[in-house]
Amino acid sequence: MSKKLFGTDGIRGIANIKLTPELALSLGAAAGAWIVKEGLPLKAVVGRDTRRSGTMLGAALAAGLNSAGVEVTALAVAPTGAISWIARTQGYSLAVVISASHNPAPDNGIKLISSSGSKVADSDEAWIESQMGQPFERPTGSGVGQIIADRTGLDAYMNWLETLVPERLEGLTIAVDAANGSACELGPEIFRRLGAKVISTGTTPDGMNINELGGATKPETVQKLTEDSHADLGIAFDGDADRAVFSDHLGRLVNGDRTMAIWSSHWRDQLEPKVVVGTVMSNMGFESYLTEQGIELVRAAVGDKYVSQELRRLGGKVGGEQSGHIIFPSHGPTGDGLVTALELARVIKREGRPLASFYEDFANWPQLLVNVEVGTKDGWETNEELQGAIRTAEGNLIGQGRINVRPSGTQPMIRVMVEADDPDLRDREAERVVSAMLAAQGGRIYSRVDLTHALGD
Repeated sequence: MSKKLFGTDGIRGIANIKLTPELALSLGAAAGAWIVKEGLPLKAVVGRDTRRSGTMLGAALAAGLNSAGVEVTALAVAPTGAISWIARTQGYSLAVVISASHNPAPDNGIKLISSSGSKVADSDEAWIESQMGQPFERPTGSGVGQIIADRTGLDAYMNWLETLVPERLEGLTIAVDAANGSACELGPEIFRRLGAKVISTGTTPDGMNINELGGATKPETVQKLTEDSHADLGIAFDGDADRAVFSDHLGRLVNGDRTMAIWSSHWRDQLEPKVVVGTVMSNMGFESYLTEQGIELVRAAVGDKYVSQELRRLGGKVGGEQSGHIIFPSHGPTGDGLVTALELARVIKREGRPLASFYEDFANWPQLLVNVEVGTKDGWETNEELQGAIRTAEGNLIGQGRINVRPSGTQPMIRVMVEADDPDLRDREAERVVSAMLAAQGGRIYSRVDLTHALGD
């Protein structure tokens, strides 16, 4: 059974154009029919970020669930990690996140989460999609579901977050950029509860300013705030707060690689197995540092679901992406930016030294990503001239770097990532492969991004 609406992270699109209230209503009814079919408790929970369209889509989706007899708890604005936690701890059969994460405000999305706190299985998404618009047995009278506005689940979530930092955070000054998104209330609040002094921005959402002037995809905002305020730690969440990136008091970016390096080094003695799951984009400087610590880096494909799969396979304790999407399986099966931020703050508190001092623990290798917009992605794996250029680059980089070439899953692009211990070597081998790519596939260079001190995935 194939899917047309659901992508890798739910359904996304421009609200009221692709993502209409009619679609949300039909999806809610089909999801309710799935709950009935599976014989699960008729309970669902719905949360959203701060987009103007969120209430419209949430009301329509909840009405659809109600029409199948499912009671809906409406959380209003809530981080994705909180919604996942509530689903797996409060007895809900389904959770729904209405958010387009780091996308601009006109976009929105709908993601279905199972009672385990993970995304609903692909096969179940496909069944739900197949039932949209189909007739189903509708309850009447007391069998019709209700919408109940209740945020007590969020109170329980915040109480749980407090337990993650038994050392508390008195004495720390923390700068928070909530991106005018779903962490605008809970993000600063959890650090205040733990005793930190909090300086915040991005906490006045108006429905249209989510991700507009800051957040995890625009970390320069929190970098400047942290430097200007001399805070011990700066935190930037994305729109749905499932990830976070950081800044030290000198305004330097601490991405997912560095966050995992700091965390795994501190907890090295308790880290069993001694493995960290990164991605094919994780920097060689990060890998070399872990090796020195006696920790193996296992690389997964780009995407949090692939990181999660490797963590389950290995029994790993931490994994993630440069973008700040980090998973701590002992705390939950998906990324939670508030958990990530608390874990890093806890290490800083326990070590008794500023985040800036950790920055010097290792240097990233020069890393370059060239996005090549091609006439066609077909045939690049078998073109002999292109594959010959890749093999030559691989040979020239042995012991000094590596190359990764992969097609985009959503755009007409092929991404060429090269890193080396020498920037001239990096650039030379990147040019070799990109030139061969253009000759073989046509197109143009869409962008060249130096990832050495930036966000990757």
